[in-house]
Amino acid sequence: WTQETWVLEPPSKGSWLLSRMGLREQGCFLSMLISVSSQSSCRVNRNTLSGYFLAGRSMAWWPIGASLFASSEGSGLFIGLAGTGAAGGIAVAGFEWNVSHFGAAVPCSDPCVSAAQIVTMPEYLQRRFGGERIRMYLSALSLLLSVFTKISTDLYSGALFVQVCLGWNLYLSTVLMLVVTALYAIAGGLAAVIYTDALQTLIMIIGAVILAVTAFSKIGGYQNLAEAYLKAVPAKIIPNTTCHLPRADAMHLFRDPVSGDLPWTGMTFGLSVLATWYWCTDQVIVQRSLSAKNLSHAKAGSILASYLKMLPLGVIIMPGMISRVLYPDAVSCVDPDECVRVCGSEVGCSNIAYPKLVVELMPSGLRGLMIAVMMAALMSSLTSVFNSSSTLFTMDIWKKIRRNAKERELLLVGRIVTVVLVAISVVWIPILQSSNSGQLYIYIQSVTSCLAPPITAVFALAVFWRRANEQGAFWGLMLGLALGLARMGLEFAYPLPRCGVPDERPSLVKDVHYLHFAILLCALTAGAVVGISLLSGPPGEELAPRTRYGGGGGPHTNMEIPPLPQSSGIWGQPIVEGWLWVWTSPGAGAGEGAPGTCPGMDFFCSPQGAKPEGPPAKAPRDITEAPFWARICCINAVILMCVNVFCYAYFA
Repeated sequence: WTQETWVLEPPSKGSWLLSRMGLREQGCFLSMLISVSSQSSCRVNRNTLSGYFLAGRSMAWWPIGASLFASSEGSGLFIGLAGTGAAGGIAVAGFEWNVSHFGAAVPCSDPCVSAAQIVTMPEYLQRRFGGERIRMYLSALSLLLSVFTKISTDLYSGALFVQVCLGWNLYLSTVLMLVVTALYAIAGGLAAVIYTDALQTLIMIIGAVILAVTAFSKIGGYQNLAEAYLKAVPAKIIPNTTCHLPRADAMHLFRDPVSGDLPWTGMTFGLSVLATWYWCTDQVIVQRSLSAKNLSHAKAGSILASYLKMLPLGVIIMPGMISRVLYPDAVSCVDPDECVRVCGSEVGCSNIAYPKLVVELMPSGLRGLMIAVMMAALMSSLTSVFNSSSTLFTMDIWKKIRRNAKERELLLVGRIVTVVLVAISVVWIPILQSSNSGQLYIYIQSVTSCLAPPITAVFALAVFWRRANEQGAFWGLMLGLALGLARMGLEFAYPLPRCGVPDERPSLVKDVHYLHFAILLCALTAGAVVGISLLSGPPGEELAPRTRYGGGGGPHTNMEIPPLPQSSGIWGQPIVEGWLWVWTSPGAGAGEGAPGTCPGMDFFCSPQGAKPEGPPAKAPRDITEAPFWARICCINAVILMCVNVFCYAYFA
């Protein structure tokens, strides 16, 4: 390893002919990464299902919070957020800030998930409704979402960054990303993923802040950004068009509900539908909460991640806008021939905004750090998706196909399925390149808007409406899938036309924004679930063990404690857990497949699965909270909401 190396690029690669890469910095980073990964893998027994998929349920709040942030802020979001910021301004920050509401709200659903002793979210819905077809379908759909919106986008964005910085071939860069990431993702299990995520989060934040400060100093500070951005027009334009002009509302978070590129109605309501799916039901996120050592750590991890999610506007999105100001001919090109010359894509080059800034502004050593940052972001998100996807396939699909499969077989299958998903994702990359005017982040959100809203509707009704049954949930999901696939097929068949080409897309695509479509799809699915549930019989009594809050305080308050029922029938031994009476089925246990409970108020209670699986000898998982730490979590949730509301109001 030498201090630095010079990489000569052919002139066709762009105006930057020389780039220096600090190999010593990257060598130190990779050494730390391997060390942390190895040690964390040894902390838990990764040769068991709980150790490999849930880190032995022993994780503290700070690595959980860091992993939640790193998993959701991978290289796809670094590239995508900066690119969309360069193309349209700060409104895309709403996607990041909206989830902060759920950082405060997710802890309310953590007891349901934590006490239920599940490994995957589809398993929770099976416990809620009974039967197996919902669990199998949701697992398969989650795997498709992983391919379309996570693995392929992260691979493409990481490879694009390496291509811009070093001039390597896109697919050669993709292979490099995969080799480095797979070394510890497939071998180490969730513990290795979470602890390395914690290290990479620190590196990501430090590197992103350094680049943001450098970029702002280059244009004279934040106060000059708005004026300079409106003047960022490429030299080569298409006559008689306006697509080369920056948006006049670039510095506004809320935009026109009809003509806006990100209408405020969609950002407020449609985005809430997507955020509910991602932060409350997506396996990548939920699996980290399930790995917490207790409920307080799960809550605190969610809140820490939400605090960190307030950072991207200043350290990713605005630097993307600055990149357009400094390099308008490359970042904001509109002429197809010019765009192909700059980045190899006819539909636009906004995705190169962040790597272009790194290459042009950062000195040698810091450039090496920033490449390490992007590698960290890529590996954080990829390893998280790899582990969660293998968990879904192994626990929800393979165990149903091979009911007598040994634990060793399940672990092997979990590793093999990761390789298969990666191969499919690589094949999908060329389609991804030309979607949504080359804006990676908009592509992710538009695909999610077609597939995720039905899951949000079913999950919300499962938690809040006890009358919802399996028939209603399943056929509601089928209706939502049919409508979502129809919309997604139209979007790929009729992509957004290039600058100067008439828009002849169908009205469903042209006139209905994808965030508005998410609202409609969620509402239609919910209506179908309610209607079919009312027309069919109620869920069986055996599917409804109940838990209830005994008031609003804890054991230290003068509240009325409800009487304990007698242990009989399907009602197991009542267990006092802080300020909750929790009834568990006789077979409830900490092992895989054990049924559990869902703490909540009377009208929040959820039916659970009737038939226990696995040995009935283990005690239910402890969801007790110490009053002091429970208050700390609540106070921070309130502070987080206040900060979030202030930022929304300031930039609205």
